Amino acid sequence: MAFASAFSNDDFPEALAVKVELLPLVFPIHMITGGLALILLPLAIALRRKPKWHRPLGRIAAIDVLVAGATAYPVAWAAPVTFWSAMGFSAQATTWLTLLALGIWNIRRRRYAAHWTCMLLMTATAMGAVFFRIYLGLFAMLGPSRWFDTFYAGDAWVAWLVPLAVTGAVLARRKKLPMLDFA
Repeated sequence: MAFASAFSNDDFPEALAVKVELLPLVFPIHMITGGLALILLPLAIALRRKPKWHRPLGRIAAIDVLVAGATAYPVAWAAPVTFWSAMGFSAQATTWLTLLALGIWNIRRRRYAAHWTCMLLMTATAMGAVFFRIYLGLFAMLGPSRWFDTFYAGDAWVAWLVPLAVTGAVLARRKKLPMLDFA
């Protein structure tokens, strides 16, 4: 039902309806692949000790993230609320795709701990989509509408940077941040 709603968009809020109008194929693809990533990434992590399932699921998730990340750029810049919100979403996509590339680079070199770290950080970055909507809903209920543009721009950054920073801090505390060791 969620996937079908990406193409059946009569009841979208105006800001999203504009994006659908400007990007009639790219925006629904981004919504579908982005939503699918929120399912595939935790599932691949949960199945990490079962290579028979983890490997094919990881490959599917990687392709999905590549598509979702690539389509994030035009979606961010099509009728953005503000320049800074578009920059926040673009920075999230860049971080996501960089962590994907590092994860693939590490697994091809059998650097399992580094791959694991990249995938955890990539999943934390993806969770920004969830937190963005939670914060936006809270603001819609509690915040003054005159500050919406400012809040939206901040939310576009905070929603993914906080989960990424918390995950990075937990991994650093456990001394499990080997992803950038290219030796």
